[in-house]
Amino acid sequence: MEDHQLVERSRAGDVAAFEELVKRHQARAYAIAYRLLGRREDAQDVAQEAFTRAYFRLGEFRGTAQFRTWLYRILVNLATDVLRRRKPEVPEDQAAFQMVDTGYNPGENFDRQELRQNIEEAITALPTDLRTVILLRELEGLSYADIARVIRRPVGTVMSRLFHARRRLQQSLSAYWQERRPHD
Repeated sequence: MEDHQLVERSRAGDVAAFEELVKRHQARAYAIAYRLLGRREDAQDVAQEAFTRAYFRLGEFRGTAQFRTWLYRILVNLATDVLRRRKPEVPEDQAAFQMVDTGYNPGENFDRQELRQNIEEAITALPTDLRTVILLRELEGLSYADIARVIRRPVGTVMSRLFHARRRLQQSLSAYWQERRPHD
């Protein structure tokens, strides 16, 4: 069953239909919240609150965007509120960014791990507005239009923020790449 069908069934009072929406989107919602907030407890709270608000506001969902886009907008707003209330800090760990290593060469695995760590640190160091758009685009695969809906900004703003986020990441990672280049 498609998300829009589950939304309609949820609106009609079918709790199991909404539970299916939660099952489909909870892992990604938590991952986004964790990447934005850097704390497991905060991410769990924000993801749970996003689903709670979505459930009680299903009547406000117009269906002009995908359910996940609408949910992510709620989630990003909640995460932004949490970030405003606390001081900036380094995430407790980088577990939300981890990728699976499939290679067997210890040297290659070390290189991948080092690169991954550098990328994670560079993303974490981005200001929240830039980190949000880069995560939604590069890790979630949302279109510019969907990101604009999530952050409630024009597509041009999304494009500008992505440009600046990518440029900052490139600058942050340039030292790492310079170390990797063979010296003449």
